[in-house]
Amino acid sequence: MRRFVLKTLAAGLTGLILGAPAMADGKPVEVEFYYPVAVGGPITKIVDDMVTDFQKENPDIRIKPIYAGTYQDSIAKALTAFKGGNPPQLAVLLSTDMFTLIDEDAIVPIDGLATSEDDKKWLSGFYDAFMQNSRTGGHVWGVPFQRSTIVMYYNKDLFKEAGLDPERAPGTWDELVEMGKKLTKKDASGNVTQWGVEIPSAGAFAYWLFQALTTPNDAILMNEAGNEVYLDKPGAVQAAKFWHDLSNKHGIMPKGTIDWGTTPKDFLEKKAAIIWTTTGNLTNIRKNADFPFGVAMMPKEKRGGSPTGGGNFYIFKGASQAQQDAALKFAKWATAPERAADWSIATGYVAVTPAAWETDKMKRYVQEVPAAAVARDQLAVSVAEFSTHENQRVTKTLNDALQAALTNAKTPEQALADAQREAERILRPYR
Repeated sequence: MRRFVLKTLAAGLTGLILGAPAMADGKPVEVEFYYPVAVGGPITKIVDDMVTDFQKENPDIRIKPIYAGTYQDSIAKALTAFKGGNPPQLAVLLSTDMFTLIDEDAIVPIDGLATSEDDKKWLSGFYDAFMQNSRTGGHVWGVPFQRSTIVMYYNKDLFKEAGLDPERAPGTWDELVEMGKKLTKKDASGNVTQWGVEIPSAGAFAYWLFQALTTPNDAILMNEAGNEVYLDKPGAVQAAKFWHDLSNKHGIMPKGTIDWGTTPKDFLEKKAAIIWTTTGNLTNIRKNADFPFGVAMMPKEKRGGSPTGGGNFYIFKGASQAQQDAALKFAKWATAPERAADWSIATGYVAVTPAAWETDKMKRYVQEVPAAAVARDQLAVSVAEFSTHENQRVTKTLNDALQAALTNAKTPEQALADAQREAERILRPYR
């Protein structure tokens, strides 16, 4: 991984930063910052360096990172602390946690704090695809920070061995099946030694990978208000059936469910020629792959596209005005173009503003690693990540349905019809 370097603010960027919060009794304003460390890579070192550099420029603020485990661990701990009267002032949590945090009355709208003309310019500077999971009800509730889309990684050497063009990934569902058959290898006993494709389906993120199938099939799974879902519509059912058929009909993917963490490991060990996973895995794969690989957008059926993903900054209620101002200042500082570029280069996440991609360092990085631009370019056709009120319950309902379909416990039609009925029951109070 590249060394993560945060430059001292140039004089011309001074206008991007809010005025310093007043010190309380001469002491720095303290901000507890919950961060989900279990997102891959040596993230704690990167965050620690970022905090150190911020505090050098802002000695009147003390940011205290609290590394809270997975995203699921982080929101559970943040809400427990909030209900106990000791919330963090700032947290990076999933963009899809927005409705849950609003329902718990745990966060303040960012646009209620960011009121200056410069603040408004900053808030309007993010990619709209990321803002779709950051606003509702006329307010902006979260600020994009470590955001992603799903992309397709493929092993160019294995493409060559299979007689395929190593510079061309499958661009359609039909091509995925056709190429996947050529990339699937068996030994003399008929056991598969190399899979054509692996798409993670076990655990918490099955719904997200499902959106990498529903979006290209022109199916949207929920409304913007987060109180309606469309899980049993024909486009969604067709997408689930195609996913099921990759293993059960075409034989190019392992049967049953595939673990999220297994997928990049199998790719690096050459057990899978193509994998679908987050662009946030780019740095990990760059560092550890001993073969040339390509990165491509989601293959099309009716259109292109992927869901966005990843985490937002949220500012919690229960903080003093000085703490909220300090939290906002840090969020604004961390997403300024130069630092958004640094973060993207260090982690593989997508730099969250067009301005970040115009920095010299990001232009050099894209020249060196053209794959980094794939997720950015896919934003033009990307959609909001699945998110509703009672998000964890509704998402689990969908995940369970997908896993039932993939393991043949239910047909895709029955699994999604059952999920739709349960989700409607859960969401009834919000309609």
